[in-house]
Amino acid sequence: MLISSLGQGLLWAPLAIGVFITFRILDIPDLTTEGSFPFGAAVTVSLMIKGQSAIIATLAGFFAGCIAGLVTGILDTKLRIPSLLAGILTMTGLYSINIHIMGKSNVPLLSQKILTEYLPAGLDVDLQTIVLGLIVIFIVITLLFGLFKTRLGLSLMATGNNKNMSAANGINTDGMIIFGYVISNGFIALSGALIAQSNGYADIGMGIGTIVIGLASVLVGEIFLRSHNILTRLLAMILGAIIYRLLLTFAMGLGFPADDLKILSAIILVIVICVPIIQNRIRTKRELKKYLIQVEDQTDGSLTTKTSTKSILSRD
Repeated sequence: MLISSLGQGLLWAPLAIGVFITFRILDIPDLTTEGSFPFGAAVTVSLMIKGQSAIIATLAGFFAGCIAGLVTGILDTKLRIPSLLAGILTMTGLYSINIHIMGKSNVPLLSQKILTEYLPAGLDVDLQTIVLGLIVIFIVITLLFGLFKTRLGLSLMATGNNKNMSAANGINTDGMIIFGYVISNGFIALSGALIAQSNGYADIGMGIGTIVIGLASVLVGEIFLRSHNILTRLLAMILGAIIYRLLLTFAMGLGFPADDLKILSAIILVIVICVPIIQNRIRTKRELKKYLIQVEDQTDGSLTTKTSTKSILSRD
C-alpha cells in the first residue's frame, strides 16, 4: 500500500505543484484545473494511439495545458473577467474540446508503449511508477527552482504578493499572471498525461474533483513542511500529494468503495483546512493566558486587575 501510494503520489505531484503556483504564489483560485488535467490526458493518449512516442505525446500534453492556462490568463487580465469565472469558462470549453480530441468519452491504451516501458525491464510495475515519478519530479523541481531564482520568477512572486506595488516598480503584472497560469496548467496537464498512462486510458470525467485533490495536497504538505524557502515549499507539495494518496488508499483498505473517493477527498480537504485554524486558536488562547498571568503578577494581584482578567478570560 505504501509503495503504491508513493508511486501514485509522485504522478499526482505535478498537479499539486501547478495548483500551488496559482493558489499560493499568485493567490488565484483557478478552476481551469478540472479542464486542463483531462486535456493533457486526451492529447497524450490520442497522439500515442496515432503512433506518436510516449515522450513526445507527454510533452504535447504539457504544452496543451499551457495553452489552456494562456486562455484563462487572457480572459482574466485582458478581458477583465474575474479569475474564478475565467477558469470556469475555460474548463467548460475544454470539455467539448476533449470530446473532439478523443472522439468519444473514453479512449483506452492497448498496445502502445507508455513511459514506464522505457525503464529497465527488471522492475515491477510499482517500482517503475516510482522511478518515473522521481525522474519527472526531479525535472520539474529543478526547472522551477531555477526559474524562481531568476528575475522572471522573482517578478512572478512579487506580483502575487502585491500586484499594485509590483506594477509601480515596473513589473508587467498582467504578463506575470498569464505566465503563472501557463506554467501552472502545463504541470497540471502533465500530471493528467502521466495518470492516463498509469491507468491505461483517458476519460472525459477524469478531471472532476482534481481541484480538490490539488488543494488538499497543497494544504497537507504545508502542515508537515512550513517554510518560506521556495525549494522547501515545492518539496512540501510532493510530500502532500504522497500523503494524500496514502490517506485515500488507507480509506479504501478499510472497505470504502471507489465511488466514495470524491466525498473522501472533500472530507480530507475540510480536515486539513480546519486543523491549522484550530491550532492557531489554541496557540492564541495560550499566549493570551500567559500574558494575563504576567499582568496579574506585575500588579500584585490587585482586585481590579483580577476582575478584569476574569472577564477577559470568560469572553475568550
